[in-house]
Amino acid sequence: MIGSGALGMPAAIRARDAGASVIVIDTNYEVGGHALICGGHVALGGGTSAQKKYNIDDSPDILFRDLTDWSVVEVNGMPEYRYNDRGVQRALADNEALSFEFLIDNGVEFVDKSPDNLGAHGIGISAKRENHCVWDKGQSLESPAGAGGTSLMRPLEASARKKGVRFLLNYHMDLIFREQPNAGRVLGIQASYTPTILPGTTSPQKSFRAEGNIDMSAKTVTLRARKAVIIGTGGSTGNVNFRRMFDVRLTEEFPLAAGEFSPQDASGELAAMAIGASLWGTANQTFDRNGTLRKRPIIGTPTNYIEWKKESPIFPKVGASGLTVRNWQDAIIVNQVGRRFYNEMQDGYPSGTFHGFLDPYLQGDWRNASRIKYTPMNYVDAALAINEGSTPPDYAAGPQWAIFDAEAVKRENWNLNPTAVRPEYFFTAATLAELAPLLTKCPQQKVGMPAANLEETVKRYNQMVGLGVDQDFGKPSPLHKIETPPFYAAWATFTVHDTYAGLRINMNCQVMDMKGEVIPGLYCGGESAAGCSQHGVGRAITQGYIAGKEAAAEPG
Repeated sequence: MIGSGALGMPAAIRARDAGASVIVIDTNYEVGGHALICGGHVALGGGTSAQKKYNIDDSPDILFRDLTDWSVVEVNGMPEYRYNDRGVQRALADNEALSFEFLIDNGVEFVDKSPDNLGAHGIGISAKRENHCVWDKGQSLESPAGAGGTSLMRPLEASARKKGVRFLLNYHMDLIFREQPNAGRVLGIQASYTPTILPGTTSPQKSFRAEGNIDMSAKTVTLRARKAVIIGTGGSTGNVNFRRMFDVRLTEEFPLAAGEFSPQDASGELAAMAIGASLWGTANQTFDRNGTLRKRPIIGTPTNYIEWKKESPIFPKVGASGLTVRNWQDAIIVNQVGRRFYNEMQDGYPSGTFHGFLDPYLQGDWRNASRIKYTPMNYVDAALAINEGSTPPDYAAGPQWAIFDAEAVKRENWNLNPTAVRPEYFFTAATLAELAPLLTKCPQQKVGMPAANLEETVKRYNQMVGLGVDQDFGKPSPLHKIETPPFYAAWATFTVHDTYAGLRINMNCQVMDMKGEVIPGLYCGGESAAGCSQHGVGRAITQGYIAGKEAAAEPG
């Protein structure tokens, strides 16, 4: 099993329950993957015990029709379910309720209340399907972010260790071996030692639990698979060149959400493609899905997906918690040459489709799309299209900067201490003319910001504050002028998040090649697999539930 996240842990447990010997390998020092820093919100439907308890009408058939409904589009025009692989969706629909009970059987506790829509999208809109882990179960500073994912992943990890699953941590999977380059069964993997050594330390970061860990520090290891290899490496959005196959605009300056802990480097996809696997479902990744590219309310650090706590084990690597913006009336956002490009009050995380999104809603009804109010994500599209000042060969749009003054610092009650912001992503000066040239100290700012541009932008904005109307971008009743020194520029570039394209799989989560044939002994799921628009850990858990059992049934 490659990866110990929301796909890896259920797959490992299911395979072990079926009698297989299981080794989980992970590039990180800790078990949990990207799911460890999620919110602990688990969207699973199709008739779970929680849905039945609270009289929510759902079934595998209802869920399947939801997950393939051509008529539902997001507010930015993206068809939510139209490009899903029907077979993959049928397998999800048939196994989500079973996966929910599997989680409970393996120690995961959910808040005892009716499933809802909090944070859920891409899971179908006929029924409420999201459940929430009990946050005070398993929460500790051992978590890299102190997030609700701890309450999901720690019980699964404990169950896996108790059942005899073994873990090889600090090893990055580099190669998958097959009998022939593009034929025959998968034989195993090769991995390289990649210890996490934090700044200011010399020793590798250690896992908090050692039971079942394989103690090894060889430079490379080769593991033979008696039955199968399961890929659960978490997607590709951390690999700039890979993600640009789907969206050429996403150059290096756009950080990966929580990439400090979970790199999502496309290693699973690349290794599988090298032995003949096919990519699939690329439309879901190419379109601007709601939530895929997110403006975050955290500025002054590129690690801005979550506000990292100083107590986190990897805070030395993160470097700063960032400043959380409570009200975007207190700042404007400019592009790499100092010009505004949209209404800063626009929601940086527009919700996708969910129960109640359309009222009334009839599955597959042609009227559904016409009832949705189109709301473009200008904070993404304008930022990437207006790449003034960009240079060849990539013509990168460059970073975005929050510009504010001393009065805004007071209103937001920000403490500008050294652990709040990163020096190369946060600048201050007595005048705007002095502030602009400082930004070239940021490694992602490839061009100089003309001071005259920034001065003119702030002057224009202050005039519109006086008028009470943003004549340029429609910011509702702009309130505060930017005029009291010192002035500040803080990193505010949007974050790249979910992966929705990956390896082609069938209903059993078996990886397929360009001929549409199964690669024997190779499985995949979660964000490394394609054909699914469902957001969150629910699809990964379900596909792990499927893949673990199927892999264990392979001939040994």
